[in-house]
Amino acid sequence: MEYKDYYKILGVPKTATQNDIKKAYRKLARKYHPDVNPNDKAAEQNFKEANEANEVLGDPEKRKKYDQYGKDWQHAEEFEKQKAQQRQGRTYTQSSGDFGGHDFSDFFESMFGGASGGFSRGAGGRSVKFRGQDFNAELRLNLRDVYKSHKQTLTVNGKNIRITIPAGVENGQTIKIKGHGGPGRNGGPHGDLYITFSVENDTSFKREGSNLYKTVDLNIYKAVLGGEITINTFDGKAKLKVKPETQNGTVVKLRGKGFPVYKKEGEFGDLFVTYQIETPTKLSSKEKALFQELEALHNKKS
Repeated sequence: MEYKDYYKILGVPKTATQNDIKKAYRKLARKYHPDVNPNDKAAEQNFKEANEANEVLGDPEKRKKYDQYGKDWQHAEEFEKQKAQQRQGRTYTQSSGDFGGHDFSDFFESMFGGASGGFSRGAGGRSVKFRGQDFNAELRLNLRDVYKSHKQTLTVNGKNIRITIPAGVENGQTIKIKGHGGPGRNGGPHGDLYITFSVENDTSFKREGSNLYKTVDLNIYKAVLGGEITINTFDGKAKLKVKPETQNGTVVKLRGKGFPVYKKEGEFGDLFVTYQIETPTKLSSKEKALFQELEALHNKKS
């Protein structure tokens, strides 16, 4: 197994913070994403390597194993187990040497099966199965894309995977696609694919969970006298009754007109509408006179 310098792939130093690693991965994922670089094999390979590097360095536990064992980091637990058995005087002879570098393959091979084939045998001659590597991918969507459940085909490591994206997925949410990671070894199971959603909001609505928020302009006449207005909801239009003497900043709730609740078919959050009262401009002299008259009447009443 070839050693890959994941730090070099992401372009970060070994002292990088987890946040630095996340930022570097997202930058590369956007740059080399197959949707941005169709039929570009080099970009596809770079995208694959960036995912692989992030899958390891983005997880503090995996990163610790990688820093200690290099390319054989996935077998760290088995290695530690066998070392413990050595200390207890079992099965294996003590090996010597400096294992501070990245290449542990020869050592693991001698420990788990000698010349018969690396990693094939464990304690008592039993075959040791190793689970495949997990993969990480980022999928960029618009807010309207996740309003309804839909299917989408992704290309991961050269393979097309058709998945269902549930309505209501949130920005930064990660879902697991079981068995679509790297292949196992010695008959071990495949790893899993973890997809993190990057949901961009290019609408006039603000989203918080399954609730939506929207500011609606209301002219002063409708605010004072009341009446009916029509507004845009996320999936259509709705009529609202405006109460007379409505104040600026008044919030009204439209039940069930929000965003779908994740994995709860048919359930929606609410839409909260905030009225922003418009002050009229470019008034005629007659209009100004009428407002002055209204002001005088109001002052007299109070």
